[in-house]
Amino acid sequence: MTQPQPPHPGLDSTDRQIIAELSRDGRLSMRQLALLVHISRTAAHTRVQKLISHGVINGFGAQTDRKALGLNVSALVVVKIGDVAWGEIAAQLARLPFVEKAQAVSGDIDIILTVSAPDHEQLSQAILRDIHTMPGVISTRSHLILDEIIGHAPGSTPDAWH
Repeated sequence: MTQPQPPHPGLDSTDRQIIAELSRDGRLSMRQLALLVHISRTAAHTRVQKLISHGVINGFGAQTDRKALGLNVSALVVVKIGDVAWGEIAAQLARLPFVEKAQAVSGDIDIILTVSAPDHEQLSQAILRDIHTMPGVISTRSHLILDEIIGHAPGSTPDAWH
């Protein structure tokens, strides 16, 4: 039986623990992080900088609540595109108002968008006016998000990596 490989060459259990702690709270100070991971502050700082320079950690940001921002309705919009470059049309779609994310997917569809708006009327306009009529878009299919349960952030459960 072969041993499972680490998800990224050079990541050890301490690195995975650092990622897990920062996934839970990106505002941790180096001192707090070092205490949680049981290493020195200097070692924590060095390891975080290494994770950043290797692209494992690519940013720190606030987690927001859509409804608290006034975005009361959200949908997943399935997009089928024609003979256009995925990257180009995905970038155009991602720049539209209310589009949070564009993802390439496999199967009989091409792109899934996450779209949130203040109300149904503005969501409908964003989908019908902005997304559906964009050159290169063949068809769209929308699915309202009724409820959402957040799972684990990538790397937040280091024990699952072993």
